[in-house]
Amino acid sequence: EKATIFVDLQGAVEKPGVYELLGDSRLNDLLILAGGLSASADREWVERNLNLAQKLVDGGKLYIPRQGEKTEGQESEKVAGSSAVVTGKININSALASELDSLWGIGEKRAQAIVDNRPYQSIEELLNRKIIPQNVYERIKDEITVY
Repeated sequence: EKATIFVDLQGAVEKPGVYELLGDSRLNDLLILAGGLSASADREWVERNLNLAQKLVDGGKLYIPRQGEKTEGQESEKVAGSSAVVTGKININSALASELDSLWGIGEKRAQAIVDNRPYQSIEELLNRKIIPQNVYERIKDEITVY
């Protein structure tokens, strides 16, 4: 019997809530259970930032923004063409590689690896997936977010 996981899905979906899924479930499975994206969902953001084939993580949270929605603390002007900076932190799910490169210990290759392995449900996934080493994570963990 496969282990089950719980994932919190909120925002512009038909049925937001906490879902129980099989341990090997994908983001697409979660969206199907939630009845899909609502009519107000920012589909362009979803297309740019989410990988529907991404495996889900127990205890994860995902928020789907509505069209025109600004996250609390986000500047009205987008930073360097992306919606990456929210409440002074760099969003590893939407930042440009050049923005990630500005972090301590993150060069061109690590920045590209972060981009290539999106989306993340928590910043700890950078460690768990071995995208960055522990010492780099410790230095930047307070400067990054997934929301």
